[in-house]
Amino acid sequence: MTDQLFYVGVLQLTVVFLSIAAGIISITLFKVSKKHEVLSAWKTLIVVLILFAFGEILGILDAFNIYREIAFLRHVMPSFILGFLIVAIVQQIFIIKGKA
Repeated sequence: MTDQLFYVGVLQLTVVFLSIAAGIISITLFKVSKKHEVLSAWKTLIVVLILFAFGEILGILDAFNIYREIAFLRHVMPSFILGFLIVAIVQQIFIIKGKA
């Protein structure tokens, strides 16, 4: 039992660092997308990364039984992430077709 809790704790700490990395990537993407108009659809991708980081933080709170009332958001959040990801892909397709 102790080994299992150790692995869960290590995985949750890994998720924290993954969320921090997603935040840093979204900040650098925002800086780059302001400079190049071809990358303007990446602003929607930034929303995807922020939602992903928020979802991971919700997962940590739920796993450690800190705040369980928001557990339903862990099932709703991926649909928003997928929706914004589809919007970002469609925007990028329109940008590329407009350049051609």
